[in-house]
Amino acid sequence: MLHALVAGERDPEVLAELAKGRLCKKIPELRQALRGRFRDHHALVIRLCLEHTAHLEAATAELDERIDTLFASNTSEARIPFERARDHLDTITGVGKRAAETIIAEIGVDMSRFPTAGHLASWAGMAPGNNITGGKRGSGKTTKGDVWLRDILTQCAWAAARTRDTYLSAQFWRLARRIGKKKAAIAVGHSILVICWHLLTNDCDHDDLGGDYFTRRAHPDNQRDRAIQQLLNLGYHVTLKKTAPPDPQTTHG
Repeated sequence: MLHALVAGERDPEVLAELAKGRLCKKIPELRQALRGRFRDHHALVIRLCLEHTAHLEAATAELDERIDTLFASNTSEARIPFERARDHLDTITGVGKRAAETIIAEIGVDMSRFPTAGHLASWAGMAPGNNITGGKRGSGKTTKGDVWLRDILTQCAWAAARTRDTYLSAQFWRLARRIGKKKAAIAVGHSILVICWHLLTNDCDHDDLGGDYFTRRAHPDNQRDRAIQQLLNLGYHVTLKKTAPPDPQTTHG
């Protein structure tokens, strides 16, 4: 539609018919939205924006190609080739190819420099503080570290939060209810960095623990109390009666 406007098309009916994907369901609304005053200077500004966007996309594609070449050629200096390390990190929930490349650019692939995942998190500034003085807990803010790494890990955390039935998503929403979404994103970013350390140390892919991990790990009494409280909050009166555990032979036929 924007290219058609730049080319001189002004008919709302014609422009609306250029809709693609989900916009095809909104053609009547598009016809209304495309009615109005559109002059040559508007077309000039849109044309410049489209050309700038095309330039950035071409530059990004060229850089991606160069990065792929460098990753493929790095096989001798590293214990794990960059390309394989990137593929390992790409298996983490919320971490895509470009994010994996950014993480490797910041921490490398040789984890022998960091005796534990905690050392890596501390170096990166992603380890929450444990400030307790005189029995009082102070600020638990993370320390200053690699701002570029922190930024990409936080972005990955937000992406992981939008996934379904994954450990990192469950961790995010579990923490978000208690400490807020921003702090939860930092905590999940820390978890992603810890996972990175293990994958690069052991030269393996990520095996997700599942979205029900925290439920499975919880003590039965805690699960019971939580379920009772949820029912009470909904206005139900709860009376418990313990039953015998199910017979495995009956359950599985």
